[in-house]
Amino acid sequence: MASLPSPAPDGPDDFLVELRDVRFGYGERAVLAELSLCVPRGKVTALMGASGGGKTTVLRLIGGQQRAQAGAVLFEGQDVGAMAQDALYAARRRMGMLFQFGALFTDLSVFDNVAFPLREHTALPEVLIRDIVLMKLDAVGLRGARDLMPAQVSGGMARRVALARAIALDPELVMYDEPFAGLDPVSLGTSARLIRQLNDALGITSIVVSHDVGETFGIADQVIILADGKVAASGTPAEVRASADPLIRQFVGLQAEGPVQFHYPGPSMEQDFGAEVAG
Repeated sequence: MASLPSPAPDGPDDFLVELRDVRFGYGERAVLAELSLCVPRGKVTALMGASGGGKTTVLRLIGGQQRAQAGAVLFEGQDVGAMAQDALYAARRRMGMLFQFGALFTDLSVFDNVAFPLREHTALPEVLIRDIVLMKLDAVGLRGARDLMPAQVSGGMARRVALARAIALDPELVMYDEPFAGLDPVSLGTSARLIRQLNDALGITSIVVSHDVGETFGIADQVIILADGKVAASGTPAEVRASADPLIRQFVGLQAEGPVQFHYPGPSMEQDFGAEVAG
């Protein structure tokens, strides 16, 4: 599978995150096979591909929840996998993570959910924490919802609360794991615009893992599509859309038939059911 060219960097320091020949798997199942990719600073990079292709695994490797079995995962030029615990925690404070479906603390209010990382990682006085929390909630349009509990907000609102929490410490990198999953069309469009607006207004770098081609292509500067543990295509949304690769055309065109099969590889029907199938 031929990869499209990534946008040319202006210099060696223009990449906030790099993966170099990374291999990773769970037991005998290989997920990433000598994967190499770059995430440019200040841009929105979309990480896409079929389910089980290693997209969320890449986020875990960047955040240090998992360690590469070979190769290097670099954040600001430093290998995350080689960091000692203190250095890893310091690096994580410069990252924000929006988990799938938000992952809010159900017994904490909206305000306290956003305040949590500030109270956990800083010694700021409560009066200053209050101002920061309200500013972050205002940025996602939910300053008025500060006293509500997670059970009292909609799915789209919960995702925005989680985003306010993810940017509470003013991170350099924000990673989004399926930020559009389960949202209605209005909430989906609002969330997509918010990711783009916050990225530009705050000067951060964003990595968006998503299966929603339309909304994701609409906000991304760079699209990377993973397949078979490697980069199948990378480039601007327009470049990826123009790819002649059958796998890329299947994914971008939302086609049911193509190189990506519906059935997970396994024994044949005859092997599993024998005479029943033959009969």
